[in-house]
Amino acid sequence: MTFDVDVDRGAVSLALRTRGLEMPWNRVLAAVAGPAHAATALGPWYPEEFQAECVETIPESQDCTTFVFRRLDGAPLAFRAGQYLNIDFPVDGEDAEPVSRSYSLSSAPTSPWTFAVTVRRDPAGLVSSWAHANMRPGMVLDMLGPVGAFHLPDYDRRARYLFLAAGSGITPIMSMIRTIHSLPGQADVCLLYHGSSPDRFAFVDELDFLEKADFRIRVAYSLGDRERPEGWGARVGRISAEMIDAVAPDANGRQVYACGPQGYLEQVLDCLPAVGVDDTSVFVESFTGDSATRREYAAELAAATEFAEDLQVAAEESAEHQGAVLDVYDLAADLPELAHVEPTVAVDAEASAPVPRTPDAPEGERRVVGAGALTMSFVRSGLDVRIDPEQNILQAARASGVRIGANCQEGMCGSCKIVKLEGDVDMHHQGGIRAREIAAGKFLPCCSTAVTDLVIDA
Repeated sequence: MTFDVDVDRGAVSLALRTRGLEMPWNRVLAAVAGPAHAATALGPWYPEEFQAECVETIPESQDCTTFVFRRLDGAPLAFRAGQYLNIDFPVDGEDAEPVSRSYSLSSAPTSPWTFAVTVRRDPAGLVSSWAHANMRPGMVLDMLGPVGAFHLPDYDRRARYLFLAAGSGITPIMSMIRTIHSLPGQADVCLLYHGSSPDRFAFVDELDFLEKADFRIRVAYSLGDRERPEGWGARVGRISAEMIDAVAPDANGRQVYACGPQGYLEQVLDCLPAVGVDDTSVFVESFTGDSATRREYAAELAAATEFAEDLQVAAEESAEHQGAVLDVYDLAADLPELAHVEPTVAVDAEASAPVPRTPDAPEGERRVVGAGALTMSFVRSGLDVRIDPEQNILQAARASGVRIGANCQEGMCGSCKIVKLEGDVDMHHQGGIRAREIAAGKFLPCCSTAVTDLVIDA
């Protein structure tokens, strides 16, 4: 054992000098048979469905509350610092279909017997407002997780980090900081945290304590592009290369984890090259749809709406020859809410029962595009898309003009979830869909390929 002396900060710290940081579950593979068998419960290998009971609510700021849970089955929740959970909320009552949202875990996986999510209340948000008004100890919710690729590595020999957070983006970053504080070893952490007003910074008391108690952690605050209020002694101004250089002059030697609204992340990505940070050292998580996605959706909406209008005219002209008029897809009504301020993308709350198949339009009224061995028939869009078994369904559908909302495109967020009326797919998801939804005919086209001909409600 050796000791670290931090001369610059005037502190002498007695720290076990383990090289870098290593997550405790790494030792599972090297353990003997007995301990290894018991320790596998702490390995965050796969997302799973479970129920959890709320055991505590903790106010964090003016509009931010932490909800602490424990699993009903008594098992620990194994996850990596930075990941999130998909949670079902009974917003419309216990007998109605729940509304699913994804929230980052703010607790550390090194204390797995309880876990926490921190929710910022949005006055216009359906779930966050409900949670603040109704969530109490004793309430049981259905959950799925852990999910997400934004997390600390299982082993990091250098463990030098720059954390950049704005608004609700502090929640996964807080999980990372708490995890680092709980582990022995060498680490160097710098957090730059932006907020909109002094009373909207979450975890301030704990962050101040951690900075004093752990010589490996430094914290800086900024109010963004606002005038300095009376009594505010920290920084003011939007994130910039100059601010990053002032807070972390050695940023180009650190791994950067950034989380927050898309506009903030765009500024971060513009600033980092100016301070010498290579994009291979940058990891980001957005709590809103990115600008490229919004532009893509806008273009798709314009093109698809024109196509839908043409279909409507054709359907009306042939109505006297049809047993049923083609059900034209209402694209505007189904456009996802990309500007939602709650973590990640809102999952749909459709009824779990399969949607009855809409009668096919006459052969002459349906467009057939693409070339492949199999056919995907999109009922509401009135389009048949030819596809080969190795082609990605989402990519093939969108290339053919079928608008399907999608965010992560990796099977994690569930935003592209649609109903399969007939046929089979090969789906490799990462927790973005529940078993009961798969049983009801839903699937994620972003991570699926066609096995047979398909009939899809889109």
